[in-house]
Amino acid sequence: MRLTALLGLALVFAACSKADAPPATDTGTLAIEAAPPTPAPMSLASVAGTWDVSVRPEDRDTVVTTYVLNTTDSTAWSFVFPNRQDRINMRITERLGDTVVTVTDEFQSNVRKGIPVRTESRIWMENGQLVGRTTARYKTTAADSVVTLRLTGTRK
Repeated sequence: MRLTALLGLALVFAACSKADAPPATDTGTLAIEAAPPTPAPMSLASVAGTWDVSVRPEDRDTVVTTYVLNTTDSTAWSFVFPNRQDRINMRITERLGDTVVTVTDEFQSNVRKGIPVRTESRIWMENGQLVGRTTARYKTTAADSVVTLRLTGTRK
């Protein structure tokens, strides 16, 4: 009878014991959120036309100059200051998502009278207007000076 009792206890003990849990899976990797979608490339046809552009220093709301921007050519844009006849050509050098990058050759500044300047602009559409930033590099007798300006253009 002892043997039967011992076997019964062994069966009860085996039935009540838990099986070993499987080892935990390594979850050391972080969940990475999907990057926001890249803006759709700006359609040059959607900005084709003539724009009245105001130029302001980056840190002030004072308009330092204006010009009329012609974007009807999809490979090269140009602008004219209201008090001048010379046309300044802008080459489109790059399209980065919703932004168009342009550069100019050297021309006489309308902000700093009589000083040659070259510009590089990054322009995009925002609320129906052309907006952007221009880096102006003025050629002076000392070291070149660099100024960042804000652009806002309204379609004519």
